Amino acid sequence: MKKDQACPDCNQAVISRRHFLRKSAWCLGASILSPALSPGSLFAATGVQRPRGLIGFTEFRTNLPGGRHANNITMRAGVVGADGTRRRLVAGELSRKPNTWTQFAGWSPDGRQAIIGNGWESPDNAAWEEANKTFRFTAEGWLYDTLLLDLANGKLSNVTAVERVSFYNTGVFFWPNDSTRLGFQALIGGDSHPFSMDRDGRNKKDLTENSKEFAYGFNASPDGKQIAYHKSYQIYIADADGANAKQIEAGQPFNFVPQWSPDGQWLLFVAGEHYNCHPHIVRRDGSGLRKVADRQGYRGVVEFLDVPDFHGGSSDVPLWSPDGKWIYYTAKVSDSVELMRVSLSGDIEQLTRTGSSHLNYHPKFSPDGQWVVFGSNRTGTRQLYVMRAEGGDARAITQVKPGWGAMWPHWQPLPPTNKSDKAPR
Repeated sequence: MKKDQACPDCNQAVISRRHFLRKSAWCLGASILSPALSPGSLFAATGVQRPRGLIGFTEFRTNLPGGRHANNITMRAGVVGADGTRRRLVAGELSRKPNTWTQFAGWSPDGRQAIIGNGWESPDNAAWEEANKTFRFTAEGWLYDTLLLDLANGKLSNVTAVERVSFYNTGVFFWPNDSTRLGFQALIGGDSHPFSMDRDGRNKKDLTENSKEFAYGFNASPDGKQIAYHKSYQIYIADADGANAKQIEAGQPFNFVPQWSPDGQWLLFVAGEHYNCHPHIVRRDGSGLRKVADRQGYRGVVEFLDVPDFHGGSSDVPLWSPDGKWIYYTAKVSDSVELMRVSLSGDIEQLTRTGSSHLNYHPKFSPDGQWVVFGSNRTGTRQLYVMRAEGGDARAITQVKPGWGAMWPHWQPLPPTNKSDKAPR
């Protein structure tokens, strides 16, 4: 198995060596539910209570000739109201230089800061990659940083550039239960390493120092005391400082993107063969391993371009519901890919029913767990939709035109009300 292959059944943009190296390529998709109504009026017209807060996403061109680079450099980070109103692009100054782009990558726990990816690739390096159909990551050909954007005043902080350790830095997250730390992933000597750092970007610490293996899918437990990641496609748990790393034996050659349950007692990940992997859970002590669902032939990768792409797509991974009672995932139903959920007791429910040859992917929850935002190509264009967590009617919140996509949603935590709920211009 090649180290740079992406997980077929996993995203978010799912995650493998190639996915990490391409995390800046998170895409968006949005479809127009009704040409006669704006997204906000769809909720008003049906009398349905509007979902609250902002949803961060990325929009971009999907059909420009020239492959990945020609389309990737059109990516722009944006936000839209969860009811489909108030769409704005953000951090526009980051993409003013040629061959640069931005991607929306997450939120601070209080919803006041957005996490923004900012990429640059030289045209010469991109041409080499297209000709050789593989990535070539060098400091001369690439630069990828992740910044924090204050929504109130528009201030940007490039935390990965402070005391820089790599030219390629992604996956920034706010450390749970610790107001002083951030986590991120950096490319070191061709391998991905998990790091921690202070909130201002200082005191970066390599949590797999001296490792010559590719570690990805890095995140911290809800109490902040442990971390999980996959290294060479095997699941590991370690202390928050990287010490006492222990492999979780899953009995499979391909294990991808471990995610902590809300109570911190379980890990959810996909396991199996490459492009034939399925949701599994295991307790943090390595006991209780079991497969919870089957993707029914779905490879777990979403193509985000309408032109040839040597990388292949964006991983589509399962996730926990905020109450920890359900696991949401995507699976093949006839010739479509539908959004599903399974309870820990094994009850399976189909949440979307979109008909022939349509894809639904990349679900994310609202902070209260009552709503889900996800991507779909049900109208032929990659749009973002919102629906109740238990399924039902889905309403488009983006209206990108054909030849464009809207993908990789991130719902704002603890959304403020009224005045502070406005997106920066």
